[in-house]
Amino acid sequence: MQPELEALYPFLIGRAHEPAALERPLLESIAGKAAESRAVSERWFTAAAPALLAAATAIADSYRRGGRLLTMGNGGSSCDAAHIAVEFLHPVTAGRPALAAVNLAADVAALSAIGNDLGFEHVFARQVVAHGRPGDALIGVSTSGHSSNLLAAFGKARELGIATIGLVGGDGGAMRSSGLVDHCLVAPSSSIHRIQEAHVVAYHILWDLVHTLLADDRGAAQTSQTAQAPKTSGIRTGSQP
Repeated sequence: MQPELEALYPFLIGRAHEPAALERPLLESIAGKAAESRAVSERWFTAAAPALLAAATAIADSYRRGGRLLTMGNGGSSCDAAHIAVEFLHPVTAGRPALAAVNLAADVAALSAIGNDLGFEHVFARQVVAHGRPGDALIGVSTSGHSSNLLAAFGKARELGIATIGLVGGDGGAMRSSGLVDHCLVAPSSSIHRIQEAHVVAYHILWDLVHTLLADDRGAAQTSQTAQAPKTSGIRTGSQP
């Protein structure tokens, strides 16, 4: 058995097993992984709630100024980038408006052209230059925090006046230490699976917070308009029949 599988399933090592004999340890493994996933999320969101709110406020501020959200990631994190973008573009909750979002990992032609001509490190930075505007927001997702193409894009975003948000794991890697990420949210785990699971919860929370903040703006505007509307006395004027 490969060493990485031995680490995941130590009870399989050294001897053949009947399927029935494996059921209990496999069920225990499922329970253990689920408990670990819950523990990572609970630790993270207990400690990082203010940072999550600050990141959501930055995204909401971008939308208030007429900006839009850009997302990016590599591999499995590119799927997270797509997920984030579609959540904002196509809200599943009734009554919440569609908000502009662009997934920079989606255009295969652009990715392959830029990667071939300039190098893979530039695939997102080049698109930030093309799509980004001052006042936009950029989310980058990386389990390690060391993705050079994300770092290059964050650097370009900083030059353009774009707010930057990172979802990472472990110790945050270079994304945390670079100073290029305004809001670096670090899932406290070394397991790629647990980090990815926590990221899904995090960006669902971000989505909900952004919509809540913008809905509060709309409610305040409606209240102000109602207060400023001219009042009528309710008394009819003119001759009566």
